[in-house]
Amino acid sequence: MKPWSQRPREVRNLFNPAFCGLVLARGVEGFAEAANRPMPFSLTLVILPLCLHKRTRDQLKEANRSYLTNILEEHPEIRIDLAQRARGLFPYTMEAFGYLMACGVVTVDDAGAISLRDKTVRKAIGGSQDTKDCQTVARSLGKKLGLLNDRATIYTTFGIRP
Repeated sequence: MKPWSQRPREVRNLFNPAFCGLVLARGVEGFAEAANRPMPFSLTLVILPLCLHKRTRDQLKEANRSYLTNILEEHPEIRIDLAQRARGLFPYTMEAFGYLMACGVVTVDDAGAISLRDKTVRKAIGGSQDTKDCQTVARSLGKKLGLLNDRATIYTTFGIRP
C-alpha cells in the first residue's frame, strides 16, 4: 500500500482506517449479538465489500428484515464481483483491523475469531447519512451472518469459494 500522504484524497476519505474499522466493528458486534460468539476472521472479509458498495448497501438496507438467503435470491446481482471486491478491499480491511487493534477495540482469540471489547464503540450511530447507512447495514449484515452461523454455507451463498 502507498503511504498515507501519497494516496488520492478520495481513497483517504473512503478507506480511512478509522471509518472502515468502525464499519467492521459494527459487523462484528451484530454477529456476536446473533451468534453469541466471536466472529470468525474469514467472515469479516465480506463486510466492507458489501457495506461500502452503494448499490449493494442500499439493497441490504431495503431488505433489512429478510433472511440473507432470501435477499440474495431476490438480488443475485449482489454476488457479481463480490470476490473481486473483497480481494481489492483486503489491504484496507487489514489496515482497519490494525487500527482497531492499536486502539484496543477488538481482541482475537486463539482460533482467530474477532470480538469487540466492552464499551469501546458507541451504541449511537452518527455521521452523515451514508456513514450511518454503512454502519447500520454492517450491524444488520453481522446479525444475518451470525444467524447462518456456518462459514462454508455463507461463502457458498455469496458464490465465493471458501
